[in-house]
Formats: sequence, C-alpha cells, structure tokens
Amino acid sequence: MAPLENLLPLELIDKCVGSQIWVIMDTGKEFIGKLLGFDDYVNMVLEDVTEVDPIEGNGQLPKILLNGNKICMMVPGGDGKTVMDGEEDESENEDAAMVG
Repeated sequence: MAPLENLLPLELIDKCVGSQIWVIMDTGKEFIGKLLGFDDYVNMVLEDVTEVDPIEGNGQLPKILLNGNKICMMVPGGDGKTVMDGEEDESENEDAAMVG
C-alpha cells in the first residue's frame, strides 16, 4: 500500500468505493451518498443519496450519476454537516456586526 503522501487522486477515490462520500458540485448542490463506482473522468455513481440544494431544499434519491466535469470538491466520509472549527464563531460575529 502506498504512503498517503504518494497517493494519486484516482487512487484515493478508488479507496472510497463502498463508503460514504460528500460531493459538492459547481452549481452549489451537494450530494451525500455511498460511492458505487467512478470512471477516469470522475463521473460517479452514488446510492442512498441525500441531495442538499440551498434553493430547493433537501431530497432523497435511491441512485444518481454525477457528471465529473461539474464536481467541485469531494470529502471522503463527509456527512455534509461537519463545520470547520471557528467557522460558526465567525458567522455569529458577522450577524452581530450587522445588527449593531
């Protein structure tokens, strides 16, 4: 097995097959589901998918094919709910600044 620093992008995605992945599209939509497979263009098939759309709301899909050209970011094991440390504090400070 290759050390993590020598891991190529497609090798990392290959290790995620069968696991949950959080995919963020360039349109702003997000998909969280189990990765069934992908190809050399990073087109992906997910199952048991939750679609997160900031405009239309969330939805459930049994299976979906995502176009690799539209994928902006992938988070292996991500659930779409994890917030980076400090991000919540910054948004609270911005809200307070707007009110005051």
